[in-house]
Amino acid sequence: MKTSAQYVKIVEWSEEDQCFVGSCPGLLYGGCHGDNEQEVFSELCRIVEETINLYRRDGRSLPSPTSGKDYANKMLDIV
Repeated sequence: MKTSAQYVKIVEWSEEDQCFVGSCPGLLYGGCHGDNEQEVFSELCRIVEETINLYRRDGRSLPSPTSGKDYANKMLDIV
C-alpha cells in the first residue's frame, strides 16, 4: 500500500466557487480545484504524493494517517 492511501482525500462541489474542490485534511492546507471531478481527484492524488515526498526530503515526520476512521458514517451522525 502506498503511503498516500493512508490519507483521506475529499473532492466536493463548492457552490461558492462553482467548481469541484479537492482537499486532504490532516496532511496539507489548500488543495486544488477544477470543473471536472475526476481530474480534480487525480490532481489531488498527485499533490498528496508530492507533499509526502517533501516531508521525507526535509526529514520531517508525516502527520498521523486519516484513513480508516470511518468519517463518512460519522458525518451521517452529525446531520
